[in-house]
Amino acid sequence: MRFQLSEEQRALRAGVREVLDRRFGREALRAAVDAPGRLDRELWRALGDAGFFALRLPEAEGGVGLGLPDAVLAFEEAGRALLTGPLVATHLAAGTVPGASTGQTVVTAVDGELVEWLDAADVVCGDATGSTPIRSLDPLTPLHRLPAGTDSGAPDGTGTRTPVAALLTAAEQLGTAARVTELAVQHARTREQFGRPIGAFQAVKHLCADLLTRTETARVAVYAAALTADPADVAAARLLADEAAVRGARDCLQVHGGMGFTWEADVHLHLKRAWVRAHRGGGNTESEELLAAQLVT
Repeated sequence: MRFQLSEEQRALRAGVREVLDRRFGREALRAAVDAPGRLDRELWRALGDAGFFALRLPEAEGGVGLGLPDAVLAFEEAGRALLTGPLVATHLAAGTVPGASTGQTVVTAVDGELVEWLDAADVVCGDATGSTPIRSLDPLTPLHRLPAGTDSGAPDGTGTRTPVAALLTAAEQLGTAARVTELAVQHARTREQFGRPIGAFQAVKHLCADLLTRTETARVAVYAAALTADPADVAAARLLADEAAVRGARDCLQVHGGMGFTWEADVHLHLKRAWVRAHRGGGNTESEELLAAQLVT
């Protein structure tokens, strides 16, 4: 199947990228790294003004009135930019929680035993009683853990264990996969060893080719799942997008060599975010179990 974006969808993607480049460029990203746990409320309201959270809300309710494929494009751009905050939970709460659609209210949700951005949120979907802060692998995603044995799942449809939430997370992972592919290719073209760009060497070529292949395979799966909204399609897309993001970021680090592991580089931030996202909504295990159940029925 061929999935070609309409002119309106291309304009939407370009518009979201323009907003993020202007409001959350590299300087803002590094400032967020230096101030972990602080949510930029001005940026959040700007996202609300741009319609990011209200994309799927009907126009009669003050939303943009678009569909799930359009939301996927917006979240792909958010993943590409490493945009911070409980984006999925706030987007899903639009129309249900007052102020969520406009960015005036920050909403997070209990996801199994974890809660992202708990201290910064105005509203928590689910019971986070007794949760304690833990050190997050990703400096841009503060985490709290619920007491041992607690698993609140997705209590009311706005949590992070719904097919739509899984698909939007997959879209973010797709954005990361695309961005690390760009970073790896750019570095391979400009970094020289033995008087030649390192991209001229076969081992580096293979890494970059694998990056592109995984990314584009995940892209087709994510876009297809956005059209069908079928839970099995979403589970497959999530698995492919998680792999494309995590393995892609690791391969990008390898292309960069020791430089990629330095704190000043951004590559490690993409890898850490991909790892954290991969554990949302039950992680790969739930997607694998859903697909396995489909095979035996």
